[in-house]
Amino acid sequence: MDGEHHDELSDEERRHGEQELPEELDESDAYEEDEDDGFETVTIEISGLSLYTHHGVSEAEREIGQRLLLDLRLDVGETDATVTDRVEDTVDYAEVCQLVALVAQQRSYKTLERLCSAIADRLLGDFELEGVWVKASKPEPPIPLPVEDVSVEVWREAGE
Repeated sequence: MDGEHHDELSDEERRHGEQELPEELDESDAYEEDEDDGFETVTIEISGLSLYTHHGVSEAEREIGQRLLLDLRLDVGETDATVTDRVEDTVDYAEVCQLVALVAQQRSYKTLERLCSAIADRLLGDFELEGVWVKASKPEPPIPLPVEDVSVEVWREAGE
């Protein structure tokens, strides 16, 4: 275009079915019009949930215990909370944290793989989720070399 405003569509726009928004509509109006055409998916992330637990390969590690950091990603999918603004219409992350703490602290596992798997299973069983990702990190692993941390991740989809 040459800088002038044209109320009619150009030949190229007509060929491709593209239209400019009328001047009286702004971008938020265009979004509202398109809301019903598609869907939104929601992911809830929890980072750095710090728990004192008793997991590890050695008996001493399980007896003494250590701090674990847990990161979670919950694939909620579509949820009414994007419209209703009600916590009852989504997954309450405070409840998720309480449940994860219960699973992580109620029994001892030798591997982080098993712990992550147990957490994923429980979350999928107790909440309406499409998938869940669980990461458990040991910030002070009992190994003779200096590392920042060691971690294990498990991804599980509903129905697996």
